[in-house]
Order: sequence, then structure tokens, then C-alpha cells
Amino acid sequence: MKEFIINILKGMVVGLANIIPGVSGGTMMVSMGIYDRLIMLLTHFIKKFKEAMKLLIPLVIGMLLAIALLSKVITKMFEAIPLQTTLLFVGMIIGGLPVIFKKVKGKKVGIAQIIGFAVFFVLVIGLSLVGEDDSRTADVTLNLVNIVKLFLAGALAAGTMVIPGVSGSMVMMIIGYYTVIIGTISGLIDALHPFDWAGILSACGVLVPFGIGVLVGVVVIAKLIEYVLRKYSLTAYWSIIGLIVASPFAILIMMGSVTINVVNILTGVVMLAVGFFIAMKLGGE
Repeated sequence: MKEFIINILKGMVVGLANIIPGVSGGTMMVSMGIYDRLIMLLTHFIKKFKEAMKLLIPLVIGMLLAIALLSKVITKMFEAIPLQTTLLFVGMIIGGLPVIFKKVKGKKVGIAQIIGFAVFFVLVIGLSLVGEDDSRTADVTLNLVNIVKLFLAGALAAGTMVIPGVSGSMVMMIIGYYTVIIGTISGLIDALHPFDWAGILSACGVLVPFGIGVLVGVVVIAKLIEYVLRKYSLTAYWSIIGLIVASPFAILIMMGSVTINVVNILTGVVMLAVGFFIAMKLGGE
């Protein structure tokens, strides 16, 4: 029961990360200490069905709880205290680094590992400099073309969500689907309480093809990552370290301008420590 609850909490952290532009769900999976295991279970789902369900059920519950109950809270926090909220997630990322460094500890670093680290570090910083563009809003009027686009958007978003250091929500903003998907989820939650069937069906028309795309994207990218981790493990882990080390810089770049004063700095340091503690505590379980 303890493991089940801890995995729900880990799922909530990953779920929150996936809906916040600039924060990577894949990075949080690494910080929570579940990345390698999750990739392996996703790529051998049938063979390891019982083990996969034991991990996936609480993770999915946690992710859904985070999206349904906490997404609006975190959004408000980013609006009211952006520096402190950003440093909370930066703390979680930093707290997860010891987990991944254990994978490369004592192993010789060659030119391939250095290149892998550098390339993916630059990739994350480059994506953050592209910036957010929530002014674009995709057309989700129900027709065959838009259903296919929603499926492809879901697959792309899911693929980027499981890659450490890459923000799936930021990619969704760039392609114009972030605002409409988040708005549709919010609309679905609002429609559930009075059982507004028209609103529920309308939301499902958008979320079902998108969700199917998410599932396909996760499996395909997971298989690719599992292959790379198996064949080129040391280079892959140093590339992941490059992605993760770049993440705090990318998040701070995307944060934009904030008010800097003694109170904000002190409370920001406290939030950084809280995030670090959460990652160390959950990642070590």
C-alpha cells in the first residue's frame, strides 16, 4: 500500500510537469527514479503485464489527479509567485540528478559521451530560446482532417513528454494545441459536475483522438529509447544528463522577467529546497 501511494505522488509530479510549458515530464520521471523501469515496462507491456500495471495504475491515477485537481492551482501559483514556483520545479530537477549520476559513476567518459552531453544540452537551451507561442490556436472542429491532426499532435506531445529535458507542453504551444487541449480538459471537468452531456461529448471529440495519439506516441518513443539505452547505454545516459542539466536554465529562460527582492529570493530558496527534498525523498523510494 505504501508503494502504491508513493507511486501516485510520483505520478502527480510527472502530471504537473507535463502541463507546465518549459518543464519536462521525462525529467521528472528521472528525478522520481522511475524512468528506466517505466520505459522497460512500456516496451514489454504484454510480457510484463502484472508488473507494468502495478506501476502504471498508480502513476496514471496520480497524473489524472494532478491534472484535474492541481493544474489550476499551479497555474495560479505561476501567475502570483513565478520565481518561487519555478524554483520549486528546478529543485525537483536538481534533486533527481544523483539518481542518474549513479548510472555513469566509475565509468570512463569518451568523446561520444561528451558530444552526447553537449548536443542535448544545446538542444534544450535552443528549444527554450524559441519561446512560447500561445497565440496560435489549432482548429479542432470535428472532421476527419482535424481528427488526424489531433492524433498526430497527441503522438508528438507524448513522444516529447517522455524525453528528459524536452517539454511536451512547450512543443504543444509551438504547434498551437496547448491552449485548446488545456481548455478542453477544463471544459470537460466543468461539464462533468452537472452532467452536461453535450459538453462532455464535445470535449471527448477532441480528447479521444488526442489521447489515442498520446498512447501511440508513448509506446513508439519508449521502444526507441529502450533500444538506445540497451545498445549505447553510457552515451545515452550522458545525453540524458545533458538534457537534465540544461533544464533548469531553460525553465529560468522561459520564466521571463520577475520582481527580484530579498523576500522573493529567500522564499525562492525555500521552494528550491522543498523541490530538492521532494525529489530526493520520492526518487529514493
